[in-house]
Amino acid sequence: MTGSTARTTAKTRRVLVVEDDTGIRTLLGSALRLSGYEMLGVATAHHALTEVEQFRPDLLVVDVMLPDLDGFALTRALRGAGVSTPILFLTARTEPGDRITGLSAGGDDYVTKPFHIEELLLRIRGILHRVHPPDDGVLRYADLHVDEDAHEVVRGGQSIELTPTEWKLLLFLMTHADQVMTRKQILGHVWGYDFSGDARIVDTYVRYLRRKIDCFDPPLIHNIRGVGYCLRRPPLDRRPTP
Repeated sequence: MTGSTARTTAKTRRVLVVEDDTGIRTLLGSALRLSGYEMLGVATAHHALTEVEQFRPDLLVVDVMLPDLDGFALTRALRGAGVSTPILFLTARTEPGDRITGLSAGGDDYVTKPFHIEELLLRIRGILHRVHPPDDGVLRYADLHVDEDAHEVVRGGQSIELTPTEWKLLLFLMTHADQVMTRKQILGHVWGYDFSGDARIVDTYVRYLRRKIDCFDPPLIHNIRGVGYCLRRPPLDRRPTP
């Protein structure tokens, strides 16, 4: 068994955004990537049909008013083809009948414009949590265990007390174990995509976290020079024993 986090949320989830407004598509792309998702944006329903097969998203964010098919028709086409990938509608159409139409077509949620990006991210996380529920709420990596429900951290059999910010930082690294996360991604997820303070706060809190987590062997939190940080086991020493 490798050192990867033993839980489904360790996989980077893919989000396909179907939105013809370039500004909104760019905003969503930045927010999703900063939150640790892999994101692909397209402007038309026909392009989306192709990318569902090639990109294989875990969730679609779909605008209703697209230049070719509308989002409801796209959803019906996907459901008719047996695609069960969850779909969140993001639209300026606010009539109750539109919401009913969207959900009846096979949508999983319906968010109207203008929207708050943090609420949208919570909706996305909620859908993915329902579709890919954790096994027991515990993330495991090497001898490090993080129990999300009990809000407990244990390493080497010893309980570790973390501040709220240290907790969010560790949880982000745990759910992206063996992946190099940039300082920008960490900053966006832990402090918010609109954080305007000193970006060096990431390095400060990683240092705090290392003092508590990596006082055990082997060290797990690694600095990737010029890029960011990664939670991973150090490589094994493969030299022959003399």
